[in-house]
Amino acid sequence: MARRRKKARGLGAHLAFLDESGFLLIPNLRKTWAPVGQTPILRHHYKRDKISVISALTVSARRRRMGLYMQFHEKNLTVQEVIRFLQHLLRHVPGPVILLWDGGSIHNGPKIQAFLKRHLRLRVERFPGYAPDLNPDEFVWNNLDHALSNGRPDHLAGLRENLRRSVRRLQQSQRLLRACINASDLPLRL
Repeated sequence: MARRRKKARGLGAHLAFLDESGFLLIPNLRKTWAPVGQTPILRHHYKRDKISVISALTVSARRRRMGLYMQFHEKNLTVQEVIRFLQHLLRHVPGPVILLWDGGSIHNGPKIQAFLKRHLRLRVERFPGYAPDLNPDEFVWNNLDHALSNGRPDHLAGLRENLRRSVRRLQQSQRLLRACINASDLPLRL
């Protein structure tokens, strides 16, 4: 019996939808409620500091479990950060992985190609150009933007903490992760 289970688990591959984004200290404003005649005022320091983020929304081979993996950086992402993130992802996701991402320049080049040749359990598929609505990870960004809206951290440390708290909430909710996948224009429904 244990043999059959082990063999069945080996079938299929995890899907990993990968994308990058950035979060600025400049507040993201959304409509909100307020008493009549009392327009909310959001005061902030105009700083263009940001946190760059790379993430992957994963779906298990049997489509029963979703995961969200994320790394924060206080500088622009480079090929090196993408490779480190892929290493992190491969350490945490067992078995074969089908990675779906866009054709951005950060996902191409000799270093990325060499990494992919060394890690054969990682297979890459690209989304068509200019099709962000196909990538469920875009809806992770929408969720985080909404969670951070109307906030005004003064420093990157505060923004990072707010991001971590919002990411933890998202990681712990299969319902929210499933909603990100179902909101995309992919024919995949969970």
